[in-house]
Amino acid sequence: MSDTPNILGEMNERSREVFRRVVEGYLEDGSPVGSRTLTRDFSEKVSAATIRNVMQDLEYLGLLDSPHVSAGRIPTQMGLRMFVDGLLEIGDPDATDREKIDATAASNSEDVSGLLDRVGSALSGVTHGASLVMTPKREAPIKHIEFVSLSPDRALVVLVFADGHVENRLFSPPPGQTPSSMREAANFLNALIEGKTLSELHGVMKTEISTRRQEIDSLAQELVESGLAVWEGEGDQIERLIVRGRSNLLSDDGEGEDLERIRRLFDDLERKRDIAEFLELAEEGDGVRIFIGSENKLFSLSGSSLVVSPYMNADRKIIGAVGVIGPTRLNYGRIVPIVNYTAQLVGKLISDRS
Repeated sequence: MSDTPNILGEMNERSREVFRRVVEGYLEDGSPVGSRTLTRDFSEKVSAATIRNVMQDLEYLGLLDSPHVSAGRIPTQMGLRMFVDGLLEIGDPDATDREKIDATAASNSEDVSGLLDRVGSALSGVTHGASLVMTPKREAPIKHIEFVSLSPDRALVVLVFADGHVENRLFSPPPGQTPSSMREAANFLNALIEGKTLSELHGVMKTEISTRRQEIDSLAQELVESGLAVWEGEGDQIERLIVRGRSNLLSDDGEGEDLERIRRLFDDLERKRDIAEFLELAEEGDGVRIFIGSENKLFSLSGSSLVVSPYMNADRKIIGAVGVIGPTRLNYGRIVPIVNYTAQLVGKLISDRS
C-alpha cells in the first residue's frame, strides 16, 4: 500500500484521467467501465484502442481488474486506496445533509445515549449505509463507591460520579462475603478515590492492594477486584456501541453475490464487541480514517469499507467515534465530509452537556 503514491506520481496525465474516470464511474453505479464509455467523455480526442491499452497497463499495475470477459474494468482494492489517498476531492457536506444531521441536536434532553441514538439513525439515513456510534466512556471523577449484598451469590456495586450520574451493576461476589468485608472494601476504595476517574482508579487500586495487603483482608480484596472488574467486563463495550441502518445495505436489485456479501456483513455486525475494539483504533488518531476491504480485518469477508472519525470532549480528549459501513464502492467524496461533520457535532453537543 505504501507504494501506491509513487505509482500515481509516475503516471502521465492520460493514465491518471483514465484511472480516475474508471474509479468514479464504478463508484457511481457499481458497473465495469469500458473504453467506449471513456472515449465519449474524455478530455482529449483518443481512440478506444488507445484507452484500452492504457487500461491494460493499469491492470498490469494492479490498479484495475476485469471482473468478466468484457472489456470493462473496475478498480481493485489497491486502486481504490490510491484513488482515496491521491485523487479524491473532499469538500464540505451538502447543506441538506447538514440540516438532517443538525436536526438531531434539536432536543433539549440531557440524555447522551438518546442523542447518540438519534445521531446514528440520522447518519444512516443520510448516507444510506449502516452507522456505528461508539458512545463515550464515562470519565467523570467518582465521588463514592458502595457494595450492596443482595443474596449469597449476588451483589450490587454502586458508583456515584461527581457529575451526579449513578451507575449500578450486578455481579457475583467471591464466596463467604460478610457485611464487614463489604464495608471494608468500600472504605478502602473511597479512601483512594480523591476525584479520580474509573480508569485512573483501576491503576491506583492494583498498586495499593499490592503495597497494603496487611491493611485489607483477603475477602475484601477479592470483593474490590471482582466488583470493579464489572466495569472492565465483556458487557461494557457491547453497551457502548450503537448500530443503525443495516437494512440500508440491502438494495432491491441486489445480485446473488451482493446478497451473500451483505449476509456476511450482517454476521460481522452482530459481533458488536469486535466492532467496538476496532473502532477504538480510530481513537488513536485524529481526523477521518478510511478502511477499504481487507484493510479492515473485521469486514474482510464481506468486502466492505468503513469510514470512521473520532470525536472529542471540551478538553480535546478523544472519547468516542462515529462511522459508516457500506460497500467498497461508497461515494467517499460525499461520505467522508458527512462523517467528519457528524463527529465534530457530536463532540460539541457532548461538551455542551457536560
